[in-house]
Amino acid sequence: MTAPTPPAPPFRDPGLPFAERVDDLLSRLTTDEKTGFLHQFTPPVERLGIAAFRTGQEALHGVAWMGPATVFPQAVGLGATWNEDLVRRVGEAVSAEVRAMRARDERVGLNVWSPTVNLLRHPLWGRNEEGYSEDPALTSAIATAYTRGLRGSHPIYWRTAPVLKHWLAHNNETDRDTTSSSVRPRVLHEYDLQAFRATVGAGAVAGVMPAYNLVNGRPNHVSPYLAEHLRTWTDQELLVCSDAGAPSNLVDSEHYFATHEEATAAALKAGVDSFTDHGTDSTKITARVRGALERGLLTEADLDRAVRRQLSVRFRLGEFDGYDEPGAFDTPEHRALAQEAAEQAIVLLKNDGLLPLAPDTRVAVVGLLADECKLDWYSGSLIHRSTPLEGLYERFGADRVTFAEGADRVRLRTADGAFLHVRPGEGSPAPVTGEGALDPALLAGRTDLPPLTTDATGTELALVDWGGGVLTLRAPDGRYLSVAEDGYVRASADQPGGWVVQETFRLEPHGDGHLLRHTGTGRHVCVTADGVKVADSGAEVFELVVAERGEDAVARAAAGADVVVVVAGNDPHINGRETEDRTTLRLPDQQERLLRAARAANPATVLALVCAYPYAVDTGPLPAVLWTAHGGQAAGTALARVLAGDVSPAGRLPQTWYASDADLPDLLDYDIVGARQTYLYFEGTPLFPFGHGLSYASFGYADLDARVTGETVRVTFTVTNHGDVTADEVAQLYARAEAPSVPRPRRQLLAHRRLGLAPGERAEVAFEVPSAAFAYWDVAHGRWRLEPGPYALLVGASSEDLRLTTTLTLDGEPAAPRPVREHGLDAAGFDEQSGTEIVDRTKRSGDAVTPAPGKTGELLYRACDFGPGVTSVTVTVAGEGVVELALDGAPVRAVLATDAPTAGPYDYVTLTTGLVAEGVRDLRVALHGPVRLARLGFAG
Repeated sequence: MTAPTPPAPPFRDPGLPFAERVDDLLSRLTTDEKTGFLHQFTPPVERLGIAAFRTGQEALHGVAWMGPATVFPQAVGLGATWNEDLVRRVGEAVSAEVRAMRARDERVGLNVWSPTVNLLRHPLWGRNEEGYSEDPALTSAIATAYTRGLRGSHPIYWRTAPVLKHWLAHNNETDRDTTSSSVRPRVLHEYDLQAFRATVGAGAVAGVMPAYNLVNGRPNHVSPYLAEHLRTWTDQELLVCSDAGAPSNLVDSEHYFATHEEATAAALKAGVDSFTDHGTDSTKITARVRGALERGLLTEADLDRAVRRQLSVRFRLGEFDGYDEPGAFDTPEHRALAQEAAEQAIVLLKNDGLLPLAPDTRVAVVGLLADECKLDWYSGSLIHRSTPLEGLYERFGADRVTFAEGADRVRLRTADGAFLHVRPGEGSPAPVTGEGALDPALLAGRTDLPPLTTDATGTELALVDWGGGVLTLRAPDGRYLSVAEDGYVRASADQPGGWVVQETFRLEPHGDGHLLRHTGTGRHVCVTADGVKVADSGAEVFELVVAERGEDAVARAAAGADVVVVVAGNDPHINGRETEDRTTLRLPDQQERLLRAARAANPATVLALVCAYPYAVDTGPLPAVLWTAHGGQAAGTALARVLAGDVSPAGRLPQTWYASDADLPDLLDYDIVGARQTYLYFEGTPLFPFGHGLSYASFGYADLDARVTGETVRVTFTVTNHGDVTADEVAQLYARAEAPSVPRPRRQLLAHRRLGLAPGERAEVAFEVPSAAFAYWDVAHGRWRLEPGPYALLVGASSEDLRLTTTLTLDGEPAAPRPVREHGLDAAGFDEQSGTEIVDRTKRSGDAVTPAPGKTGELLYRACDFGPGVTSVTVTVAGEGVVELALDGAPVRAVLATDAPTAGPYDYVTLTTGLVAEGVRDLRVALHGPVRLARLGFAG
């Protein structure tokens, strides 16, 4: 007799709600098994038939790091489309490729770490290419569209599980694991949280990844905002995945905790559910968790909470129901979508009538990026490739297009008169078998090729200076000089790449020549008997022998053409990327020289900027300027089609382009209100404003109507294509408080729509905006408040090109003074400040304020209500120093000083002195010395 098959456990029953199934499975796991779930690489639980799982698959603009994939425009380029429908379709294509690639390679994960919703507050941020916009509304709209595409359309199961990066206020790479972003409450609520909040609230987000930096003195990986804000925005379980190595940083670089057991426990309690640390080796993290359990720093309930969140994601992905949605890879539809996205991302910044080009135009395409299709750190490997040169060949014919790269052609002569020599065939690629090609970033490490040598004639190398003295050297066959682990210099890389770029050098003046320093190792290039290498001693002094200057080649090509297209910009692996911020908005000197040479030889010069960042360029003498982010596999075809007028450009700038470095605040100044940052507050004249972009058609705006219906403001207007070509327009709606009681944005994007119109076609655009969108964070009461009064509604083609305006009067909540007599005053709730930083009140929660190093801190609290009167003030402080208080700008009324430093930064004491005040007054506080002010209290 056959024994009956035991019933499947409840967690295997697809008829039960996910929450019940998660609880059942969780109850079956041992403590050790739960502990194993906390590392990025979760081991299988074979006794329950549970497979291994890992968090993390990069998919920022296509599947990354897993070989060939469809490569779409960089994220900032997707942001420039201002087109949610397009971006959703890109997300769908990416998630389909994730599923298809996973079917043949189990290393491909379904928990995708994308998109990046950090706001592009500062254009020198090295990871500018990864975000969508400086504006939270546009960022959240694009991010929501991408996550919906990544999630898929199945009513129950998710195609992939998106994780947003990087929580929170992360806009600097310089010392990113130790710097603290000082974020006042208004900036926190009105700006940094906003992009995350709307995207999470839309329901297609599986989790977030905390950033490396600290916010208000506290590492993001122990941020109380995860519980106080993030997890309140949705009913779904959210999985918080640490950034790579960040858990160890809590002790090793930040010194925030004394032991890794304390740090791990604090992160887990704060809400981190999956620890990305030590690569595939989970033993260190699991040992720390066990140690924290043994010391009583964690409980079983803490583990259950984190494991439940991970299991919730795995159930949604269909793992326990055998669900495996068929994917699609490199389809004709994906290729067409990559081209469409590249076309829609192109922004026409200036056009004096030179564009579009006539079909019989003779074009010279010149510049260091003219025959390049650059990838970035989060790109997949190209299956298809289109450079500007190739696109123009295809569109205008090879007989009508000439090319000059503009690299300097040089030889490097040694002290004994020999030259650096690349042996014939040395740069040949390694043989490839099977599907796909080698990742270019991996070629740099090859040691199977002979190193460079010297001989009497040498090899002519292409030298490109990417700015700041950082240069690349390329052999005639196209391979870049690179340094492998053995220290030898070889021509072995398709492109600069890798986490540490091994293809960049610096020429350092030395006597009558130059030393050649390799930036990846910091060592100088030496010539030895067994080949050219880098070493700590024996540096060779080279003479730079120039065979041809790049500007001479550019001038020749330009002079013989009807129109010159100068393609300039950045290499995404050099002078601005993850781990490295930019230092200037200026184009590198070499590219400036090439642009001047082209313009001098032929005034009909088009500048095509292909770059991940805004640049400050003198566009005055140029008849036409375009910008596109690195546009992926179809970038060249897209650019050529726009230049030829096959497509009317309709991309719009997702961030302000400033005219000079002098317009920029310090990179670490996160106070966009006080420092007047982004289009929201910037009072200068930008080079090109937020939302700017021209077209080959002209559009008229009319019939503006705005009215309030309940809690909604309905705005309608018409847009008409007055041109003679079909084109897209991006209609933009902004608002401005006309009589604000506190500093408010000059204008703020409320809604936008990209619409295509045939010649003469007219369309009505309608936006319904919740009245809450007009509110601001009232620091006096710690909540949102809609201020009653007049608001201007501004409609147009950019934040500065406004065609229609009207004014609405909104009802709201009148201002009320701060009830300081009853409730006291939190120090960080100031209205204005100078010379201060917000720091952590305790390691777990709360804020305090301290003077910035070397400064006296000044704080202003407006409209403080002291009621019938107070006679004393109490301050809660730590550290040492002096707190001075004054009312309404009058002479100092109260001085409180610590007699001696407190035992530590979190050891607070209370100091009390007399202060006579009544009614509503402004309170000014000055902080002297390294004192931390947490709170003020008043008594009568």
